[in-house]
Amino acid sequence: MQNFIYNGKTTLSHLGVIKSQGVDAANFLHNQLTQDFLMIQEGESRLAAFCNAKGRIQASFLGIKKNAEEILLICDLSLLPQTLKRLSMFVLRSKVKLTDASQEFSISGCIGKTASDLMHDSPPWRHQVLASTDMISLYPSLGLARVLCIAPASVLPIGPSVDLDAWLWADVHSGVAMLDVACFEAFVPQMLNYESVGGVNFKKGCYPGQEVVARSQFRGTLKRRAFIVHGPSPFQSGQEIFSSHDPLQPCGMVVQAASWRNQFAAIVSLQTQATLQGSLHLGSLQGDALQLQDLPYPLLEDI
Repeated sequence: MQNFIYNGKTTLSHLGVIKSQGVDAANFLHNQLTQDFLMIQEGESRLAAFCNAKGRIQASFLGIKKNAEEILLICDLSLLPQTLKRLSMFVLRSKVKLTDASQEFSISGCIGKTASDLMHDSPPWRHQVLASTDMISLYPSLGLARVLCIAPASVLPIGPSVDLDAWLWADVHSGVAMLDVACFEAFVPQMLNYESVGGVNFKKGCYPGQEVVARSQFRGTLKRRAFIVHGPSPFQSGQEIFSSHDPLQPCGMVVQAASWRNQFAAIVSLQTQATLQGSLHLGSLQGDALQLQDLPYPLLEDI
């Protein structure tokens, strides 16, 4: 890999915001998502997933608890309309209003010294507010601090800028995937290592798919995991991956892709057995050979 030295901010126009407002905002999301929004304190943030009854993720979020009656959910824009519609079906008599608030905010990512100066190398998912901007410390990547900033749309970004491709390259190498529409209902949370990066709370009560998620964690070996791979050509989310050990059926799928200076990387969800024997290929056994990279964090089962 070429040296990756970046410092600055870039606009993340592929992300949007669902706003949950009302006296039941936290309780409603607590009952729908994999995260405990009742126990989260005001001004805290968390990674979370919205699953179907079979435990398959329909959308992933970074959730910010602004106060007891307002929570922001940051997600991929390609999933936002259908996710808002599905969540709204469960509101019923709850005193909560869900809206697409994407136009109210400007979302940007900060990396390098710019991020360190903002959050002082805080641990992942720490939240703070500075000059009306909500800031979430993310998992670091390639030795660099990263911060997600959610500001009012009227606030203009200041300071040095970086290319979006550089941000996405670092995002992939953090190993923490955010789903887009191509991966709708393709994974249970553990297939993306969400239990290892704070995206699942196993002590909270029921939510759609909770029994499947808990059973996957406590009643058997997890057979699929998220990995980082490099390849010689571009990846696309939703592409299948094959193993030379079993060429007749895919062993995994691309979740999130990035390219930088003619280099190509992706977060992929793979059968763990496929990573232990044979070679990995994109699209078919005749496709590009892929190289596994080290995850930058330990898995919960290894701690």
